[in-house]
Amino acid sequence: MDPEVGVVQTRWEHINEHYSLITKLQAFQLNVHFTIEQAGRQGGNYLLQFNGTAGVWRKKTIEDAGGWSGDTLTEDLDLSYRAQLKGWKIKYNQDILSPAELPSEIHGFKSQQFRWMKGGAENARKFIPAIIRSDLPILKKLHAATHLLSSSIFVLIFVLAVLSVPLLFIMSAFKLNASIYWIFMFGIIIAACVYYIGNQDTAWAGQPLYRKLLNFAIYFPLFLCLSMGLSLHNSIAVIQGYRNHKSVFVRTPKFNIQQIQDSFRKGMYEARRLSGITIIEGLLALYFLMALIIDFQIGKMSFVAYHLMLIVGFGSIFIYSVRHLSYN
Repeated sequence: MDPEVGVVQTRWEHINEHYSLITKLQAFQLNVHFTIEQAGRQGGNYLLQFNGTAGVWRKKTIEDAGGWSGDTLTEDLDLSYRAQLKGWKIKYNQDILSPAELPSEIHGFKSQQFRWMKGGAENARKFIPAIIRSDLPILKKLHAATHLLSSSIFVLIFVLAVLSVPLLFIMSAFKLNASIYWIFMFGIIIAACVYYIGNQDTAWAGQPLYRKLLNFAIYFPLFLCLSMGLSLHNSIAVIQGYRNHKSVFVRTPKFNIQQIQDSFRKGMYEARRLSGITIIEGLLALYFLMALIIDFQIGKMSFVAYHLMLIVGFGSIFIYSVRHLSYN
């Protein structure tokens, strides 16, 4: 064992991946995190993160880094950066699989997302100044800062979505051509390649090529819709994190769900009520339905697919949130 390695992180194996569409889309994203992001950071000798579970720490590393801290919602990411800024290394072993349960219902999934997004923003606020002042190479500094700022993408997703509707009227009034926006398809193509590679030998291992392509054609658009639908919820988390607005740690519920016939309802932790954010998500689905109608009325067909995905995203988040309320 390298004496400079303070943490060994392994890859999550999703025991309930096939339980529902929600768990399948979570696995679709997390497979990319482990097989592309973590493996890429390891190969490029960049700073990594401990994922909270499925890993082992040296006691000496924890003590040298200052111990566990509760001043952010992602204490695992916090300690990861403090340890690496102290000179310790994180070793990622992709070949070791550790069983892990994904949130099976939407409220647990949303609370986990809130914690991850807010905690990421809190750690960005906390560590980017220290990273800039450190002796790390410039590329490592840039990569670390980008990593810590990654949750901010949801703010951009939400702002662009909301502004797309008034943009329709501006483009119509000034007779602007929307064809230039197809240049952004290059970003979608790159993301598509990353997500395909991240899942071809994990979620779809052993399947024939045509089946892998079919799976990808289904799950990638749905994953984009899910990300759009979570953009309001996650943006609130990010903004709170940057504003240093403190909130309690909400544990992700676990129900020991491994088979399709298992149910999370019998293990509900507490009764829930419809939140204001959920109501707004439902109203946003109607907002983008109006936008879709306007698309056809004024002939801006370039926005049809985008607004349709936003309807599916916000609409599905709203419907799942209502359906998964506890009946206790």
